[in-house]
Amino acid sequence: MEYSGPTDLYIGGEWREANSGETITTEDPATESAYATVQKADATDVDAAVQAATEAADRDSEWRTMDPDVRREKIHAMADAIEELKDEITMVESHDNGKTPFEAGMEIDMVIDTFRHYAGWTDKIQGSEIPVSDSRLNYTTRDPVGVTAHISPWNYPFQLAGRSVAPALATGNSVVLKPSSVTPLSALYYAKAAEEAGLPDGVVNVVPGSGSEAGSALAGHEDVDHVTFTGSTGVGKTIQQDAAEAVADVTLELGGKGPAVVYPDADLDAAARGIQYGIFMNAGQMCWANSRVVVHEDVADELVEKMADIAENIPLGGGIDDDGQMGPVVSESQQQEILDYIETGKEEGATVAAGGGVPEDRDTGHFVEPTVFADVDNDMTIAQEEIFGPVLSIIEVGDEAEALTVANDSPFGLTACVWTNDLSRAHTVADRLDYGMVMVNETPNTWPQTPFGGTKQSGHGRAQGEEAIDSYTEVKNVHVNLE
Repeated sequence: MEYSGPTDLYIGGEWREANSGETITTEDPATESAYATVQKADATDVDAAVQAATEAADRDSEWRTMDPDVRREKIHAMADAIEELKDEITMVESHDNGKTPFEAGMEIDMVIDTFRHYAGWTDKIQGSEIPVSDSRLNYTTRDPVGVTAHISPWNYPFQLAGRSVAPALATGNSVVLKPSSVTPLSALYYAKAAEEAGLPDGVVNVVPGSGSEAGSALAGHEDVDHVTFTGSTGVGKTIQQDAAEAVADVTLELGGKGPAVVYPDADLDAAARGIQYGIFMNAGQMCWANSRVVVHEDVADELVEKMADIAENIPLGGGIDDDGQMGPVVSESQQQEILDYIETGKEEGATVAAGGGVPEDRDTGHFVEPTVFADVDNDMTIAQEEIFGPVLSIIEVGDEAEALTVANDSPFGLTACVWTNDLSRAHTVADRLDYGMVMVNETPNTWPQTPFGGTKQSGHGRAQGEEAIDSYTEVKNVHVNLE
């Protein structure tokens, strides 16, 4: 499939070439061949996008003063436009990122649902009256923060951009979106959808470019009021430092090393299916992957056997010509990093129960076998560091107390899963897990109306849910002396 979608920057309602004259060429991870070439924004382009967004977010602008019901219809119209483009975006995402068309289609559906969910919020953003002494009226309102910057990752390029863009628009802000330079294509479809929906010029701007130049220029821009970043913990720290220069608020959704805690009374077949999704979906390139299994010794051998059987029988494939259930990882460098982690696991004494290398039947593509490690200690590198690939570490424990200790012994705190048929235990363990999200008898899952975010090195702030409305608005207190 040849790419025929947008390739220019989108700034102030116009498609334009980059100031630098430079471009980004993307690769199809399944074929290792060039797929598309897009314009590469530099700091000058970013500044132009921010200035366009600043004008669009002005207090007297069309977007800021728009009636909530009209803004609702505009956001619904964006959802309609995305839905019309779904098949096209699905194929673009599959070829640009390497995920299967099924997985890419799920991304697009999630974004459509997210835009429709937040469209319903436009007339529900409320303040409150505060009782004060004597003849005085005191109340609050929630105002848009202004210009919002969105720096999105390569693992779920369309979905993870959309989940922050939608609430930012619903609350009356303008948007500058900087997608990953590895997978920049699908983000440009937000510009197409904004055009189709008739959003005012400058409300949505999209500037593909490098993180080191365009990303840094955007995060540290003095006219940006809020920065949302999804990506690695290391880069997230840099983003926060950049934003501090402009005293901009920051939402960070960073790394993870999620445990799946499996108790002896759990339905092991259900747990194995859930763990499969939680580690092999999107080739394990997920911040909330349950990449560690913390399992009671009474059922550990049985679970290892089940997970190894699953891993050995997952069909691999990428693009529209395969029936694969797991695609390649995004790049050669990502593939090599994962393989290095696998070798480290072997060297530190873990046992390869399945996978452990590159599939022999694949001549091209950045594929890594679904890999299961047994005999893992929680202090091993593969148990502590985020691998961001299809590598599962299984850790045996002797009792409930040890299970909690091991599960919480991580620098990350994004998502944890608990597998048990004891409802009392489920609630108790969920309460004691130091994670922003806990799933009980469920694979990692989320909806537009549920908050998404973590603790510790997994970041701060929350995407999705009502909490995202708080992130993109600020409280104003009004005090009136009635005498």
